[in-house]
Amino acid sequence: MGRFIREDIAVRLALSPAEIEHAEKVLLLLRLLQPMPGDPGVLVPVAPDVATADLVNSAETQIRDLQQAVTDVRGRLMSLTPVYFEGRRLRNRLEAFDLITDRDTVQSMLDHLSAHCRHEMASVAPGGSRPGGLLQAARKSSLSMRERGVAIRTIYQHTARSDLATRAYVRDVTAAGVEVRTADQVIDRILIYDRETVFLPTREPGDGAEEERVGNGAIVVREPTLVAFVCSVFEHLWDGATPFVPDTSRTPSVADDLKQSILRLMAKGYKDEMVARRLGMSVRTCRRHISEITEELEATSRFQAGYNAALSRMLDD
Repeated sequence: MGRFIREDIAVRLALSPAEIEHAEKVLLLLRLLQPMPGDPGVLVPVAPDVATADLVNSAETQIRDLQQAVTDVRGRLMSLTPVYFEGRRLRNRLEAFDLITDRDTVQSMLDHLSAHCRHEMASVAPGGSRPGGLLQAARKSSLSMRERGVAIRTIYQHTARSDLATRAYVRDVTAAGVEVRTADQVIDRILIYDRETVFLPTREPGDGAEEERVGNGAIVVREPTLVAFVCSVFEHLWDGATPFVPDTSRTPSVADDLKQSILRLMAKGYKDEMVARRLGMSVRTCRRHISEITEELEATSRFQAGYNAALSRMLDD
């Protein structure tokens, strides 16, 4: 085993006493030198891995303790969220809304309500295809609620029928008893738990002529009259929607609904981008439908298509 002998090192490396003293201090700080057990006046080298463990173990332990403390505090405080809102609801029924701007807090509340839903969950999901991660989480949540006997109804837009991942999801959950329907247009995203709690998305102002954009937060509604109104809106949408049977191709009625909706929005003067957004489809798909409609109507322009549609009474209910 080697030793740190100042005189030998000074001769071999041609270092001054001051340089030797500085090197010794640095090596001691780095734990690469330590006093020999039983003879503190003699310094011996330490393996770098042993020195590293000795040097950083304390800091790593402190970091782990701090991380655990943060996790504990977050978990304990977040667990109070449902109690807080329930207590506030009982204290003052006049407070109809809670605005939550943090996406993680919204998701935590949704997870809690899904886990404790007793009777029924109803939802409206605008747009076409659903993200894969969202479908996976929704599948797990829906199947878990169905195992507890919770009734689930969901309304998508017709354009969701053409997405393979969404069709696979619908196939799985409908086999477990979930009811799924589609409509040409829906109002907005809605989540209703046990006809007691409603989640609505926050809105952000649009830019110029653009429509408002969906924000990251949510409005939580618990006031009974407002909840009953949103439930009535859902029932109205549900009654006019078409059952989603994933093992069949798009039904003629769905195709007709899309055609009617496109014509109505075109008649109102909406541009292709706005029509696509309203119907939950891509602009490219929307323009393909518009092209098919104008060809069917033997029209060479949007104006002529509207005129021919009026003559053929295609827009009549």
